[in-house]
Amino acid sequence: MTVLPQSPGEIPAAFVAAWAVRDTGALAALFASDAGFVNVVGIWWEDRAAIEGVHDHALTRFFAQSRPVLGPVKPRRIGEGVAVIRAKMRLSGQLAPDGAEAPARGTILSFVAEKTARGWRLLSAQNTDIVSGAETQLASATGLRPQDYGRS
Repeated sequence: MTVLPQSPGEIPAAFVAAWAVRDTGALAALFASDAGFVNVVGIWWEDRAAIEGVHDHALTRFFAQSRPVLGPVKPRRIGEGVAVIRAKMRLSGQLAPDGAEAPARGTILSFVAEKTARGWRLLSAQNTDIVSGAETQLASATGLRPQDYGRS
C-alpha cells in the first residue's frame, strides 16, 4: 500500500521521486482513480490507469534516462481539504527520436489535490512547458510556434 503525502506541499516531491526511479505504480498511486492529467502538448488522460500506462511508456522509452529536479513549490489551500499546488521542474536527459540527449527544459506542474483519510491524493494534474521569451503560442499552417508580442 502506497503512503500518500501528508501535506499538499509534499505532492510534487513524491511525483518527482517516483519519476526519478521510474516507479510508475507509485506515481499513479498519487492520483484518484478518476483523476485527470494533461501533458505539455494537451493530451488528456482521464483515469489513474491511463496515467500509469502513459507514464510507463514514456519512462521506459524517451524519458528512460531523464533526470527531474524539483524547483520552487507553491501550495495553496482553496477550501476544507482541497489544495492547488504549483511546482517548477527542470528535466534533463530526455532522448530525441535519434537517440541523442535533448537539451534540458523547464516545466510547471499544476496539481489539484484533496485530503483523504490516508493523505493527500491528486484529482488533476497539468504539465506546462516553460518557453522563455514568448507570451503565447501562435497557430499557423505548419503548427504552433512560440510568439512574443513585445509588451511595453
